[in-house]
Amino acid sequence: MLYEVKGFFRIGKEWMKFTKVVSAHNEKFAVEKTYSILGSNHKVKRNLIKIEEVKKRD
Repeated sequence: MLYEVKGFFRIGKEWMKFTKVVSAHNEKFAVEKTYSILGSNHKVKRNLIKIEEVKKRD
């Protein structure tokens, strides 16, 4: 299933908005995958990522 995850992450002093579409079994795994992707691509720690919305995508 595809999930759309929206939120913000902090780079320096700025908060950047993001929207990611990830493939996962449920919402919890979608959130974990988003943390992993943002962490590896942008070197952002989990405590600097704020997830606002997770919804199933058709």
